[in-house]
Amino acid sequence: MIFPHHALIGAAASIPVPEPRPVLSFSPLVLDTPDRRVPLQVRITAPATKLGDAPLPILLFSHGHGRSDWLSSHEGYAPVAEFWASCGFAVFQPTHLSSMALGLTLDAETIRDYFLDSRIRDMRTLLDKLDAIEDGVPFLSRGQLDRSRVAVAGHSLGALTATMLLGANNTDPRDGTKTVGGDHRIKTGVVIGGTGNGGDDLSANGKTMIPFYGIDFTTMTTPALVVWGTEDGGPHLTVRGADWHADPYTLAPAPKTSLSITGGRHGFGGISGWDTAETQDGSVERLAAVQRMTWAYLWSALYPGDGAWAEACAALEGLEQLGCVESK
Repeated sequence: MIFPHHALIGAAASIPVPEPRPVLSFSPLVLDTPDRRVPLQVRITAPATKLGDAPLPILLFSHGHGRSDWLSSHEGYAPVAEFWASCGFAVFQPTHLSSMALGLTLDAETIRDYFLDSRIRDMRTLLDKLDAIEDGVPFLSRGQLDRSRVAVAGHSLGALTATMLLGANNTDPRDGTKTVGGDHRIKTGVVIGGTGNGGDDLSANGKTMIPFYGIDFTTMTTPALVVWGTEDGGPHLTVRGADWHADPYTLAPAPKTSLSITGGRHGFGGISGWDTAETQDGSVERLAAVQRMTWAYLWSALYPGDGAWAEACAALEGLEQLGCVESK
């Protein structure tokens, strides 16, 4: 029996999704990565039962760099990972080198690698080792993962990982080192609370926190949904307001879609964990809207002709208290 929706889901219940299925999660799967500072740990979450013989589409998820002890690792983001899996995805959650759980030294020499380069390598490693993942997870088998349908998603610093894998490039203003993003295996993605333009748009504190940051969104050609909160402003990174987080939509070439979450702050209702202290805008309704809209976008992007996204957008019309969609 599938339990009914949360009592506080509100208007988000009108955004259609498939009947959620039970999920299984395997953690940690430790992958052989001899050139990495520590072994790569990953959580795999997938539907417990399949519908038909079709393999599962893959969704790579990159965690943020929040202040919690556990959420910035494969242990976090259950509200979105489990939801996406319940609606048909195999969700991969690696623990990046920047995670507080690993306790690695973060300084001027390591920050670009930990915050940018190594995160991209982690995600590419997952795609390089799909056979090992299928062999290492008890509820998967060879051929069960659909290598032709791969998406990426990320939140906050993880959203920067996603934008890079979707094609953005970065030039470190300190020494001119260029990090080239993009991976042809990734067909679409979702950027949640991502970083915006660099340079003069960064605050003094922002330039200190991410001194390597010199993003170029003009090369980000892969289709993507950019999710940003209308109250997600903060001088810790930018001199601008909440619209700074919409830059991956505004400054990147089409096709792109913007989903502005009304009243949303950086927690988007609670995507990083159940009832987490770092969520400043906790809301079952807002979380459900983000879960459902992101799933619908990804599913229709990976399955051309599928109507999930069109139906979700139609349901959101007139619900400005939840959010608004814009496309180009």
